[in-house]
Formats: sequence, structure tokens, C-alpha cells
Amino acid sequence: MPPRHWPRPRSNRIKTKHLLTLEPGISENQTSEMRTKSLQLVLPKKLHETYKSTQQRALLDLQEFVALVEKIQR
Repeated sequence: MPPRHWPRPRSNRIKTKHLLTLEPGISENQTSEMRTKSLQLVLPKKLHETYKSTQQRALLDLQEFVALVEKIQR
């Protein structure tokens, strides 16, 4: 546990959070809930096919995620 004087993380300042996973085929209910909570799933492109087409539209692959991070870092 960090000392008490350390500032706590301010994750509420980050509008969209990203979750990198190798989990295939998460349920539509779970992905819908993630979207409502501004949680973006990131997984290898090969795993996108394990999700329904309606879910696939909201997925990022690793290359897209890296490009996004690079853009933000500039």
C-alpha cells in the first residue's frame, strides 16, 4: 500500500478507458454495459470474429489502439 501522502489516481479524468483482453466472445450484455461506462475493448484482430457483428463495430484491434495512443502522445 502506498504512503498516505501519495495522490490517488484520477481515472475519472480519462473519458474513455481501454481494456486489453484475449477473452473471445464476451456476451452482448457485457459489451453493451462496457460501452455505457465508456470502456473500450481492445483485442487482437483475429479474436474479433468471435464476437457478433453488432459488437465488432465497437472493438479496437491492437494496431488501432497503438495508433490512438501515439496520436494522443503527440
